[in-house]
Amino acid sequence: MPQTPPLLIGYARVSTADQTLNLQLDALKHIGCAKIFTDTASGAKAERKGLDEAISYVREGDTLVVWRLDRLGRSLQHLIETITKLHNMGIGFRSLTEQIDTTTSGRKLIFHIFGALAEFERDLIQERTQAGLQAARARGQVGGRPKVLSQKKVALLHELYANKSNSVIGICKTLGIPRTTFYRYIKMK
Repeated sequence: MPQTPPLLIGYARVSTADQTLNLQLDALKHIGCAKIFTDTASGAKAERKGLDEAISYVREGDTLVVWRLDRLGRSLQHLIETITKLHNMGIGFRSLTEQIDTTTSGRKLIFHIFGALAEFERDLIQERTQAGLQAARARGQVGGRPKVLSQKKVALLHELYANKSNSVIGICKTLGIPRTTFYRYIKMK
């Protein structure tokens, strides 16, 4: 059985129904895309049926082509994840406007750059998170889930529990707490 040659598969996206796909479709047809998938969805939306269909359709050796990078990824992180996923599937990637082509000899360099960008972004997020936590601690704020019961209510819980005529269900109703919370505070004493 003869193997089919690798295909160029296009993907185009506009953010709103008011916008037109014509420019992107013309560019993708001009370079010879065998099939083009489209979406009309905000770049911020996680669900993009056309992109999912395009990724499901491409086979190893094919190349996914977009008119511009921002048509593919919602964010730098999403763009990197998508291109890495394509690479792991053995699928090339081209962006016409930025002239990025992972099917050329420089493709390893491009994937290393995308990998480095992903690591850099993860590090930045981690640094920002740590800085935010430190700033909050400096202002006296403590992270984590807030306590369900105040010290006063905890004392009342133990007082009610010490009186054997009170049932656990009755104590929970009085304090407005679930039984799991009741038992957590009983164990803490």
